[in-house]
Formats: sequence, C-alpha cells, structure tokens
Amino acid sequence: MARPDADKVRRVGIIGSGLIGASWTALFLGQGMEVATYDERDDAEERVREGIDRAGPALAQQGLDASRGTLIVCDTIDEACDGAGFVQESVFENLAVKREILKQVDAATAPDVVIASSSSGLLPTSIAKLCTHPERILVGHPFNPPYLIPLVEVVGGEKTDSRAMDWAMEFYAAVGKRPIRCKKEVPGYVANRLQSAVFREIMHLIKEDVASVEDIDRSISHGPGLRWAVQGPVLTFHQAHDKGMAAFIKNFEPEITAWTDAGRIALEDTERARLIAGAEALAEGKSHRELAAIRDAVVLATLTAKDEKGGNE
Repeated sequence: MARPDADKVRRVGIIGSGLIGASWTALFLGQGMEVATYDERDDAEERVREGIDRAGPALAQQGLDASRGTLIVCDTIDEACDGAGFVQESVFENLAVKREILKQVDAATAPDVVIASSSSGLLPTSIAKLCTHPERILVGHPFNPPYLIPLVEVVGGEKTDSRAMDWAMEFYAAVGKRPIRCKKEVPGYVANRLQSAVFREIMHLIKEDVASVEDIDRSISHGPGLRWAVQGPVLTFHQAHDKGMAAFIKNFEPEITAWTDAGRIALEDTERARLIAGAEALAEGKSHRELAAIRDAVVLATLTAKDEKGGNE
C-alpha cells in the first residue's frame, strides 16, 4: 500500500482504547473516517464507546459528529492495522510495552504507512528500537483530550525519514490539529518540559509553604494562564516592555534568574498530602467527567474567541 495523501486518509488504526486512544477515535470518527481500534483489555469496546460518548458535546460544538465515521472494534493488532492509511498507538507510557506493541504494529502495517505514538515523553529512537521500518515511526504527542486540544507535538527519531515527519504534520493539520515540529528528540519534548518547570515550582512553593494550593492554582488560571492561552509566553514577555523582548531581557533577566532557586524538589509525605488535599478542594466534589465537561466548554469558548479575534496562530 502506497502512502496516501495526508488529507485523503480514510481508514485509521488506533492501538489502545484508554483516555487518549478513545479520544483520538472520537476525533477521527468526527472527521468521517473509518476507525479500527484494538485493545487487549476485555472491556475495550465499552471503554472506547464511553470515550466517544464523552467527546460528543465538544465534537458537536466543533461541527463534528462521531456518527459520520465507522467504528470497527478489532480482536487483533493485525486486524486494526490492515488497510490503515495511518496508525496512532496510544497504549500506556511504558518503554518495554511500547517497544513490543510498535514492533507488532510495524509488522502488521504496510511499509509506507506512517505510525505515530502518543507517548508523552519517551524518545522515538528508543521506542522504535525493535521495528523493521523505523523510518516511518515517530511521536505524535497530543494534549488531553485530543478531540479538543489542538496541539500535537511531532517528534522524529534518529532513523525517522523527514518525509514521514512532513506527512504527519500535514495529516494532523488536515484533521484540525495545530502540530508543532520538534527539531530534535529530547525527553518530554516541548510542552511537557514547560509544564514540568511549572510543576517543579509548584512543589517548591508548597514545600516552602509560600501559599495555599488553591491560591497557587489561581495564580495561573486568573493570571498568566489567561494571557498564555491567547499569545503564548514568549509573545507575552515581548509585550512586557514597550520596546519588546530585547528590552525585557535586559531589564528583567537578572531578576528572573535569581528567582529560580528551586532545584530538584522531593516532597515529604505531609507536603504531598497537602498538595493532594488542595487539589481535591479545588475539585469541589465534582467527578472527573464533570470537571472535564467544564474544561471542554471553557476551552471551546476560548478557541472560538481566538478564531474570531485572530489570536489562533
């Protein structure tokens, strides 16, 4: 099977039907595709259908409907990959497991078809180690949930063909995503490294008892998070001085550098308990699904506003 045009893929294979796999499935169904899923768990079909149902309201607000596509729940990896124009692997984040699964997917998929892993931080060179065709293996890391959050990080390994990278960028854009291309592979890629820096500082602030967990969270959601959602941190810092980034760096770099004294943080049990209790207090008793629905509604409103005001580049 020759590699299809990126905007002409009609059948997709999904390996893994957890939160990420089911969310990818919902998105591709909403695009009118035939989606063949495989998961070794006994409740795989129930899980994927629950995920599709959970994504329904957000898909509808994007003008998508999962009923446009065709869902095929498969009994084997071979069946899920047969005839696929693209495969997205979304099993849990374990190097040995991903290596073995990708080895099987690689063997079951036509040699020209691009295979992407949803890994959130593993190196593509490492996860493709057992594959016969590593030139078409790459990471396509979504942000949860893929049916809603536009970002996909496309990361190639040492043996990934640049044409496979080009194709993946075009494919994700064709299904409504906002892909970014990592020029080299590093653990955690781009966005998770930025998130980990924030979380490291959160742990530091908790350890030093600088503020409550609730106030730390609000410091982002009511402050820089609002700006970052519109223009990103670099453009935000560029606007922090009326003469732009050069003046910002000159004026603020020494001060900001002095703030980063956290280093490596290890929470004690009492501090970890305080963080967990604070997170539960912020949830206000709402279930995971209820919190996800609130998140989806607000993110959709934000994305709509960005589209209308020209802030989505």
